[in-house]
Amino acid sequence: MTASSNGAGTLRIDRMILREIRLELREPFRISSGIVTDRRIALLELFDASGASTWSECVAFQLPNYTAETIETAWLAIREWLAPRILGRDFAGPEEIHAVLEKNIRGHNMAKAAVEMGCWGLASVLRDLPLSAILGGTRDRVATGISLGIQSEPALLVQRAEAAVAAGYRKIKVKIQPGQDVEYVRAVRDALGDSVGMMADANSAYTLKDVEHLAQLDDLGLIMLEQPLGDDDLVRHATLQRRMRTPICLDESITSVDRAEDMITLQSGRIINIKPGRVGGLSAAKAIHDVAQRAGMPVWCGGMLESGIGRAYNVALASLPNFSLPGDLSPSARYWARDIVSPEWTMDDEGMVHVPREAGLGVSVDEDRIEALTVRREELRPARATVGVT
Repeated sequence: MTASSNGAGTLRIDRMILREIRLELREPFRISSGIVTDRRIALLELFDASGASTWSECVAFQLPNYTAETIETAWLAIREWLAPRILGRDFAGPEEIHAVLEKNIRGHNMAKAAVEMGCWGLASVLRDLPLSAILGGTRDRVATGISLGIQSEPALLVQRAEAAVAAGYRKIKVKIQPGQDVEYVRAVRDALGDSVGMMADANSAYTLKDVEHLAQLDDLGLIMLEQPLGDDDLVRHATLQRRMRTPICLDESITSVDRAEDMITLQSGRIINIKPGRVGGLSAAKAIHDVAQRAGMPVWCGGMLESGIGRAYNVALASLPNFSLPGDLSPSARYWARDIVSPEWTMDDEGMVHVPREAGLGVSVDEDRIEALTVRREELRPARATVGVT
């Protein structure tokens, strides 16, 4: 990340470099829709005409099992439609980027987010301020939770949950699916006791036919049940929420400010998981945060198996005041043998991640490591010029 001597002022992206790297996970991560063993990650390096630069990350997966987007669709969208809209243009600030990327381009939120968030990152470099500061963050530390993938038997899940509590995590999230749900969550609750904050995440694995079964979770004192029903559903979640005491949290269903407002109106749940990649970037994430705050609804920041670059944006976002529940902001070592940033992300003894106070992302990008991990690279310049495809 390179600073400019020009300070604040017009934001003008002179060129971008789009890369794909591959990072192997320390261990497979299993949710109801599949297993991830290594992470294909699209990274975007943005350059200002003055010489400033920064990095951003596209969180799309290899397969369309979380959203319809994949790394391939995101790569295409960035190259063909999104980057050309902002390259070589003058903007007063990153707040203007979201509307430009939204006009007449439906969907592709993760691709849009990679471009838009990079503009926020570059603006923080140009203004010589921490990313959290230009977003309006108010916290120096943010509470950290852990997400535990589906295990083959309850005893193995209990072992991992106990280790997570011992490590200091402030919230234990347990992935569930039909056949591996109530019994597993109950085993963890019995082992940890009532004082440990717990939640379950279904990733849309259930239907309203399962309402009586899911209602058994009410006796386990969960902070929330995340996205039990369809990935784009609001109405059926409202029905389920009326049948359950446990607060329902929506993740996949909330893709825009309008969807958040609809959730609040329909009473589809009581908590929102905000992932900036899922909603199209930081401007939309901030707007959803504000809508929820006005409604008295807590929010938290979810994770997408990001590298340390993506984590920097999540930590900055989670410093906003209504992020009152622990986020999926695990240290780098939770997922990677070696991250691509320095220092790697860590948490303190109280289960808190410190919000960087340095200008920009607050971490240094290991460019040599990224170069060694790069499997394809494409340079994008104004006027549709695409240079150096390898």
